[in-house]
Amino acid sequence: MANKSLKYFMRDTTPKTVIVPGPETFKDEEGKVIDFEIKVLTQSEIMKINDAYRVHRAARDKKGNPLVLNNEVVWETERDNARASRHMIVEALLYPNLKDPELMKHYNCVDVTDMPLHVFPRADEYQHVTKIVMQALGLGADELEDEEDIKDAKN
Repeated sequence: MANKSLKYFMRDTTPKTVIVPGPETFKDEEGKVIDFEIKVLTQSEIMKINDAYRVHRAARDKKGNPLVLNNEVVWETERDNARASRHMIVEALLYPNLKDPELMKHYNCVDVTDMPLHVFPRADEYQHVTKIVMQALGLGADELEDEEDIKDAKN
C-alpha cells in the first residue's frame, strides 16, 4: 500500500473574509453602495452559536408534571433559530461591526442579537443582509465565491 500524504488536509486556518455589496439603502458620500465585510465562520463557531439557543428539558403535561413514556422521561428541545441567525450575522459582520459600543449606544441596544433588527429595520435590508451573510457562511442556497470573484461581478 502506498504512503498516503496528509498534506492535502493541512489547510490554511487563517479566517477567510469576503466583501459583498450591502443593501442599496446604504450609500457613501459619492452615492456608491457600501461594501460589507463578512468573516466566514467555521462550522465549530456556527454550531456553538446554534447550541447557545437550544434548550433541552423534560416535557411536561398541562399540570406541570413530567411526561413519562415506557418508564422514561420524555424530553423536548426548544430552539430559537431566529435569535441564533441574528447572532451569526453579528459574529460574521466585520463591517459594519454590530458589536461596536458606539453603534450599540446609538441604537440604545444592550443585546447584540437585537442589533441586526435595529441597524437593518426594513424588511428588504434585513433580508439582503441575512442572505449575503448566510451565503458567505455556506448556509444559503448559493455560496458566495471568494473576494476577487465578488469584486469582478460588481464591475
